[in-house]
Amino acid sequence: MQKRQLTSNPRIPYQMSSQRPRLQPPEGKPILVHICINLEVWPFDQPMPRAILQAPHGQQPKPDIANFSWVEYGLRCGLPRLVHELGARGVAASNIMNARFPEVYPSAARAAVAAGWSLVGHSVVQRSLQTETDEKAVIAEALARLEAYQGRRPRGWLGPGFGETLETPDHLKAAGFEYVLEWMVDDLPSWMWTRHGPLLAMPYALDLNDVTIFALEKHTAAEYVTRFTDALGVFERETAHNPRVLTLALHPHIIAVPHRFGAFCRVLDMLQRRADTIFMTGDQIADWFLAQDQRGLELDHG
Repeated sequence: MQKRQLTSNPRIPYQMSSQRPRLQPPEGKPILVHICINLEVWPFDQPMPRAILQAPHGQQPKPDIANFSWVEYGLRCGLPRLVHELGARGVAASNIMNARFPEVYPSAARAAVAAGWSLVGHSVVQRSLQTETDEKAVIAEALARLEAYQGRRPRGWLGPGFGETLETPDHLKAAGFEYVLEWMVDDLPSWMWTRHGPLLAMPYALDLNDVTIFALEKHTAAEYVTRFTDALGVFERETAHNPRVLTLALHPHIIAVPHRFGAFCRVLDMLQRRADTIFMTGDQIADWFLAQDQRGLELDHG
């Protein structure tokens, strides 16, 4: 039985990106663009997971009308913008969806399915697994609901708020998930150790996430274009050694409001004009990586 290397990361052995084995880019295009659209249920009768408007006196009002409306505006007006723009361009996307979303917002869920977006699990509602009393039951419920809705099991998972307990990857692997998105340690997929076998950690976006740029750092829309322009400048040099995954992590109530949506479309224009980019879903990126790198099968999960 192979002994796992001692590391500060309990799941993914440390390796510098410059030392990773060379991978062949899909269709000869080394910048893999992954668009992730988060479709979430923020319960009306509970404190909002995130706020654009802080309540006075440090209170957490229930209901929180202003912040609930902020999010639901995105589903009513922002989501149709995303569906139309990506559909007109023929761009693939991953649908990162709370499992109760089809029940609460049925027409929005149908629009995502009709658009051909690839389904990724995102718990039951928008609440971190760290706050759940039985995370295994929550994962099982999310899987069952999403499979019943779309007729097939989602292969990937993103925890709300990137929330995990010490055991979450083990539970996800045991439930049959193949990859997770919250372990954002590399620009390529990485093998993770779990007690039940290897799991893929897929690249996601933290500094390029619309939540980070707009809701937390509160930049103008121009910053969105600047960050992707600068990121591409670095990636195009590094792809001489290996491909890179560029993730656009999106929320309809953030990126698809009128004063930001034009900047998002300019980024799409920039990406589509390039000869070295290919738009892929999370499932497609996982398949591309698995076809070339089977080292995860060597990870000890005894």
